Amino acid sequence: MGQVTAVAEAIVPAAPARVLEALADYREARPAILTSHYTEYEVVEGGVGSGTVASWHLHATEKRVRHVVADVVVTSDSVVETDRNSSMVTTFTVATDDAGTRVTVTTTWNGAGGVGGFFERTFAPLGLRRIHDELLQNLSAYVAA
Repeated sequence: MGQVTAVAEAIVPAAPARVLEALADYREARPAILTSHYTEYEVVEGGVGSGTVASWHLHATEKRVRHVVADVVVTSDSVVETDRNSSMVTTFTVATDDAGTRVTVTTTWNGAGGVGGFFERTFAPLGLRRIHDELLQNLSAYVAA
């Protein structure tokens, strides 16, 4: 068993504070930027910032669906979602960039061992990166509106 990591990055044409505000808003902004890979989204507790708990089903593929219950922690430059149901942690990091804000999404989890783990470490990051790329495009459009 080894750690699996998926990383996506984009430049969002808005100030870092505005981008972080949108990422930390699970009531209004988050539902607006989610892709079709997220279903049954709901805010369980809170809704904005640290202490928020949100739940959704992440459809990595047609057959691979993960029920996520995420505890949210917001810092001055990141939003961290820690899944109660697995080892998965997703971190959205914002940094100033000449064109606006560089947003990096990093998701890690403990993968399977053996042959299945090899395929998971090889292919899962690619699929998750595509999902995060689409979410980042939606974020960019959201903060520009």
